[in-house]
Amino acid sequence: MSPATVAALAAHRTPKGDALETARLAGIMAAKRTAELIPLCHPLPLTHVDVQASVQSDGVYLEAEVSTNAQTGVEMEALTAASVAALTIYDMCKALEKSITITDIRLESKTGGKSGDYQRK
Repeated sequence: MSPATVAALAAHRTPKGDALETARLAGIMAAKRTAELIPLCHPLPLTHVDVQASVQSDGVYLEAEVSTNAQTGVEMEALTAASVAALTIYDMCKALEKSITITDIRLESKTGGKSGDYQRK
């Protein structure tokens, strides 16, 4: 992302409004609808969804956290939340810059579920 686009995001002055807050809400909504978006992904009762968006020197850092009381992991819900949040940032900033690149969507850690705990090294 260009410095001018980063500055617009930091000042909450993108053409469509506050992109960071809109992306946060879009990510939360996406996590809740993951089973409708990803074939064969079963619906889960989510107990917590949070998406954080912070402006960095070269773009936006997004982090999604999802929890459930069900005996399964919620990786897909978290990854969907982060992906949709990133797409929302792009949509809200594309009038400023079309060359924005979305990178490094990945699972950092998880606890519980059939496959057990995971922590990226």
